[in-house]
Amino acid sequence: MVSRRMLVGGGLAVAAIGGFAAWAYPQLRTNPAEVGFDLTSDELAAALAFLDRHPAIDSHAHPGRTFVRGAKGLNWKLWLYQQFGTFEDRVVDDMKAGKLAAASFSGVSDFPVLGLSGEGLASIRAFAPGEALAYYQAQIVNLRGLVESGLVHPVLAPADVEAARAAGKPGAIFAVEGGDFVEDDPARMAQAFTDGVRMVTLVHYLAGGKIGDIMTAPPVHGGLTPLGKDVVAAMNAAGIMLDLSHASEKTAFGALAVNKGPAVATHTHLNSLGIGHPRFISDELAQAIAATGGYIGAWPAGIGIASLAGFIDRIEQLVGKVGIDHVAIGSDMDANYKPVFETYRKTPLIVGALMKRGMAEADIAKIIGGNFQRVFAATLKAVA
Repeated sequence: MVSRRMLVGGGLAVAAIGGFAAWAYPQLRTNPAEVGFDLTSDELAAALAFLDRHPAIDSHAHPGRTFVRGAKGLNWKLWLYQQFGTFEDRVVDDMKAGKLAAASFSGVSDFPVLGLSGEGLASIRAFAPGEALAYYQAQIVNLRGLVESGLVHPVLAPADVEAARAAGKPGAIFAVEGGDFVEDDPARMAQAFTDGVRMVTLVHYLAGGKIGDIMTAPPVHGGLTPLGKDVVAAMNAAGIMLDLSHASEKTAFGALAVNKGPAVATHTHLNSLGIGHPRFISDELAQAIAATGGYIGAWPAGIGIASLAGFIDRIEQLVGKVGIDHVAIGSDMDANYKPVFETYRKTPLIVGALMKRGMAEADIAKIIGGNFQRVFAATLKAVA
């Protein structure tokens, strides 16, 4: 039996420094979240066999926290967080054990300008001239290093996911959280594609940034800026998937108005379902994203849930709102708030739980990776 108290390795401890500890401690994976359900050995075996047949893909993650490497000018709390280092080797082992085929390896464009605010992050200063681009470039070097070391297999197109599985390595989909690195030049999206980036979260935590307003700070621009419109167009032209997570409703709807392909929100939930939160979105926005052919990424943050069973509930809630073709997984691995899915070793448990609740294999395959692959392919096809 897989028990409610399934433990998945150790972790690091951090000093209890007020709100910093509440934010950082869970992310360093010291206390595994409750599972909240049981699977028999046969049910677990069926889930593992499913993952042999269908690739599981995490559409938003920071495996091993590569984004902290080389960041300068940090607020002291984030400097302390940085000192715990990166742990990509350990997470890749988790991916293999959990049969995860590929994940987004996402940079964080605005990490150097952030500080702690309550249960999350907020910008505390503006970028210095050229700082955003320089930090982006450093992160690309770090991500490429993971490929060059042989740790992961690069995923530049949907077929590369199967190539990664054949190579026995997790696939790495390069992404960037926050488009701030473009500064005043949307053409940098074309360079990002050349760099291997296949998804960009339009805005992140930088309040008053040049692209548009975020959902966790008072509006400055009243939505998407003219530069933001050009950035969306440049993403479309380059073949980079548009992620509207973190965008204010007006910014997101402004982006949808000019977007020419599928859009996604890789890690969020709906404010209409049980609990409201600034990081959740409206039904209207979720349905507008689905109408583009995109998806909503089920997000296992510990906001209103405290177990993996609660995450399964959220997946089913999203399916009920936007349909089976418009739900994926966006774990925010290694940068989430009180995560209830805190290790990829639990991936088979997600599959097993959905099976146990009676979801059809074809539908689980869509959620676990198929919907991401469809959007990925459609985004590249639009350019071709």
